[in-house]
Amino acid sequence: MGFNPTDLFKVRGAAAKFNENHPKLIPFFNAAKGKAMTPGSIIEIAITDPNGEKIETNLRVQESDIDLINLLMEIGAKGK
Repeated sequence: MGFNPTDLFKVRGAAAKFNENHPKLIPFFNAAKGKAMTPGSIIEIAITDPNGEKIETNLRVQESDIDLINLLMEIGAKGK
């Protein structure tokens, strides 16, 4: 399967909308970057549905995770 360059425009548009809907997320990651978000750190994620049911997980941060988060933040910043 090949890469379609128009998909990048879709991602940028979706990132811009995501930033508009959730303006605190990018500043949160910027604050965590370099201090708390280093290889070996743990990110905890919880989702609570409208009925109050909650699911949780966590992940141990690896260098490649930080690279991906930085890339997504760059794409999101360009979508502003």
